[in-house]
Amino acid sequence: MNTVVTSKEDILKTSRKLIQQQGWSAVNIRSVAAACGVSVGSIYNYFDSKAELVSATVESVWHEIFRPPKDEAVFHDTQAYITWMYSRMEDGCQRYPGFFTLHSLGFMQEDKADGKRKMQQAWQHILNGLCSVLKQDAKIRADAFTEQFTAKRFSDVLFSLMLSALLRQDYNPAAVLEIVRRTLY
Repeated sequence: MNTVVTSKEDILKTSRKLIQQQGWSAVNIRSVAAACGVSVGSIYNYFDSKAELVSATVESVWHEIFRPPKDEAVFHDTQAYITWMYSRMEDGCQRYPGFFTLHSLGFMQEDKADGKRKMQQAWQHILNGLCSVLKQDAKIRADAFTEQFTAKRFSDVLFSLMLSALLRQDYNPAAVLEIVRRTLY
């Protein structure tokens, strides 16, 4: 058995594969070590506990699902960004069944502080991206936002609709796009 893992990313990549093949319960120190072909101690060189491994794996899944698109134009067009977000949610749900509904939302109900914090960081990153797109979209009419109705507040509304779509596993952005069209253009 190998005793040296080439990188933390190799461990996380293996953890993601285990999730895809066997579900979240497959991610533990022993199973990941076996799948990596290394000793349990090698995994502990990178992660102090199963909780830390799972937390890092959650974060890596979020980053994989919502990795930036190759087409930077998505970040300058609200409708394109929303369509991209829904396609990423659908892709994530297919590659990681139950990730959004069973695991990630479970962090909100359970006392798993680090996992919950990392999930909230991922959500905040997505929310900030949406707000940034709203501010950069040249098609939005000049008077669309006011002191009371800001891009940030509208981002919050749109993001809430996206989270709701995750729960329903409804990856058709048509209704949200219609709200955007009627409100901003």
